[in-house]
Amino acid sequence: MANLKRSRINLVTEVKEGEIITKTFLTPPFLPMSVMYEGLDVADAVENGGLTEREKMEKMAIFTADTLYKGQFTTEELVNGLHGPEAIDILQEQLIFSTNGYQSDETKNFLAKKN
Repeated sequence: MANLKRSRINLVTEVKEGEIITKTFLTPPFLPMSVMYEGLDVADAVENGGLTEREKMEKMAIFTADTLYKGQFTTEELVNGLHGPEAIDILQEQLIFSTNGYQSDETKNFLAKKN
């Protein structure tokens, strides 16, 4: 179990004179199965819950900030730190990671360099 899968997310923390400053966050090294269950519930609500697009985004953002990343950043910091045109894809990737363990190649490379 030493090589457990993790996910990461980059959030913009500041924009200074046109320069974008980001911070990278990693999921905890161990995510209990209960996180997967909650992710499945969120995925079901997003797919079948009759929610508006905004409600879907909010549900995924809350799950990502509070449950998947265990409060390393707030939902507000997540919403304000994602680039709008990429936000849907990023939140969906986080949800897929929580339910299926899928890691992007970028994350695999990042973690390989970190170790």
